[in-house]
Amino acid sequence: MYSNKENVNILTALLVKHRVRHVVVCPGSRNAPIVHNLNECPDITCYPVTDERSAGFYALGLALQAGAPRVVGVCVTSGTALLNLLPAVAEAYYQQVPLVVISADRPSRWIDQQDGQTLPQPDALGRFVRKAVSLPEPHDDEERWFCNRLVNETLLSVRHHGYGPAHINIPISEPLFEFAVEALPDERKIVRRFDYGEAGDVDEIMIRHFIEAKHPMIVIGQTHSDMIHDEEWGSLMSFLAAHAIVLYEPLCNYFLTSVHFDEVLSLVGNDETYMPDVVLHLGGTIVSKRLKKFLRAAKNAKVYYLDVEGRVCDVFMHLTEVVECLPAQTLWNIKYEYEMMLDGQTERVAFHPSVEAQSFCRLWHKQLGKAASLLQVFVPAYSQMAAVKYFEEQLSLRAGQTAVHYANSSAVRLACIYAQHPVFCNRGVNGIDGSLSTAAGYSLGTDDLVFCVIGDLSFFYDQNALWNQSLRGNFRILLMNNGKGGIFNMLQGLEQSPARDKYVAAEHHTSAKGICEQNDVVYRRAENMVEMQDGIDRLLQEQSDRPMLLEVFTDAAEDERALKDYYGQFKKK
Repeated sequence: MYSNKENVNILTALLVKHRVRHVVVCPGSRNAPIVHNLNECPDITCYPVTDERSAGFYALGLALQAGAPRVVGVCVTSGTALLNLLPAVAEAYYQQVPLVVISADRPSRWIDQQDGQTLPQPDALGRFVRKAVSLPEPHDDEERWFCNRLVNETLLSVRHHGYGPAHINIPISEPLFEFAVEALPDERKIVRRFDYGEAGDVDEIMIRHFIEAKHPMIVIGQTHSDMIHDEEWGSLMSFLAAHAIVLYEPLCNYFLTSVHFDEVLSLVGNDETYMPDVVLHLGGTIVSKRLKKFLRAAKNAKVYYLDVEGRVCDVFMHLTEVVECLPAQTLWNIKYEYEMMLDGQTERVAFHPSVEAQSFCRLWHKQLGKAASLLQVFVPAYSQMAAVKYFEEQLSLRAGQTAVHYANSSAVRLACIYAQHPVFCNRGVNGIDGSLSTAAGYSLGTDDLVFCVIGDLSFFYDQNALWNQSLRGNFRILLMNNGKGGIFNMLQGLEQSPARDKYVAAEHHTSAKGICEQNDVVYRRAENMVEMQDGIDRLLQEQSDRPMLLEVFTDAAEDERALKDYYGQFKKK
């Protein structure tokens, strides 16, 4: 029988799956549930050592004894017991030995409260560990997923780009000594593989899953040109799109044609017919909350994350495997293997492409086609949505090179509807700060026109971006001012709070006119459809030696209504 502590059981199960077979254990009451589990588990051998300082070096010796580096654990109780491991951990760090430190801890609420054997443990080993985590005591599925992910990440870290120690801290609440669980949970193991080979060297497990998938999908987040490294990206994506659903947003630097999947998801909800069974995920952040929610509900999907650094990115909560690679090269390898299979030339693996995959693609493409058609016929009333729609339509008619930056919040979400080109956005952290400065900085390094489409809070927060003598007339700003953080109008339930407009959404009555005057920025304003369209035309066409700004004033309620009307039409079809 195993401990009743879920975080302890998750750890034990993953130690087994990551092939940690040897653990040095030290005495104590707080770590007793962990030691009990390790002793109970037939796949793990325990070695008792009373002195923690000595125990760390015992573990080091066990790891070295195997010849090739093998992962060995050392388990201690709470308090100074952990600090006694530091000499051995430092030695393991410099010898590059894969040592896993497992420390029991008191719940964080009791740290620094004069309770027994308590001190801040999560970062106690400092720079001498590759990764240090403190596990939650799970109370729901999301906390169980978090606990699982943390253990996977830590156990992967000890054998990534060489070897080294890592630290797993485990807070355990009383009662400690309940052992009524019959079996360890079947925990998800995340695997990291490497694929830097030429065509034909791609990981066979991943390619088999992709080619034989009934519902294959490729999801591309925010990317930049130095990530993809491929001038023929379009032809590659066209080939893969014939065999799988490929979803991306304008933040993908290799933007091809618009894919309005957010609209489709608004229609289908969590319909399992549209859910993938294999997902190849690459790139950075994804704007769409609907897509993340949708893929998190695809509990049976195998998810592969392709990343040049081999990072564990589990945004869809079902990560199966991290493939450390040049993403484009790996996708080319998949294409190569697919073509070899179609020609009957592959000898390594007998792949069997799924007939259902074609039906899956047709199903999605039908809905994506409907979304594109509805977008074309939808005409929003005067609003921020109407401003972005007109801006993008006129921009598409303009000759010459341009770069377009969108600020976070409502602006970038409108870009995902209307933009027909790659979009720059500070989406790494998604903050509203610095969007204007980033676009201004970009404009200094080019003679092309650089546009920044930005909301009022983001603009006023970053207004000092215009206080710069180096700015020139190639910098153009479309400022959408509805007197508040309009996106807060879209958060269901927040309308019930009387604090929403004044305190949460920062309602204001500020204009950018004075800011533009003091910084020698050409200023125009628009308060209706005609003025807005004329202003955008000027923003796109006029010559100027100084930056230009068009401030479009709209009503937040009308902005909200336009978006609801737009997405509402998909629910009617």
